[in-house]
Amino acid sequence: MTLELFSKAFAMGGALPSRHTAEGVNLSPPLHWTGVPRAARSLALVVEDPDAPAKAFVHWLCWNIPASLKGIEEDLGPQDPRLRQGLNDFGGCGWGGPRPPCRKGAHRYVFRLYALDRLLDLAPGEGREALEAQMHGHVLAEARLMAKYHRRTCHCANSGAGCRQGSGCERH
Repeated sequence: MTLELFSKAFAMGGALPSRHTAEGVNLSPPLHWTGVPRAARSLALVVEDPDAPAKAFVHWLCWNIPASLKGIEEDLGPQDPRLRQGLNDFGGCGWGGPRPPCRKGAHRYVFRLYALDRLLDLAPGEGREALEAQMHGHVLAEARLMAKYHRRTCHCANSGAGCRQGSGCERH
């Protein structure tokens, strides 16, 4: 059986609804999965924007998701006791909804779910490097889901003249 990742909010390659972005309500999207290997002890989730200007921008890190769990609901809080969540590139813990640069086209948001053969020894709030180091050599299976989002509004200080650095429109 193959590990597969889905969302009720969007289809593979489809548009991420604005309610799951920083332009909207900024709720984490609902996710569900099938095909978790029997040998899996836990799951980990990494969500990133590979189209960000400088480097892949991390929007969400979760680990020690129980292998028996079939999904996570919309608006998962950063203190959910079932799992641990890490530091996103906005500097917060938990989901950080997309806010790509204005007037730069759609960005891709890649959701990667990993089935692991162990629980990870990481405290909440750790970053991507620590998560990947702990996962190394313990991945049994991986599933991917991708959504796109195009920023529809731009609240720049000099609206109409284009965005300028420091106006809040430059990245994410």
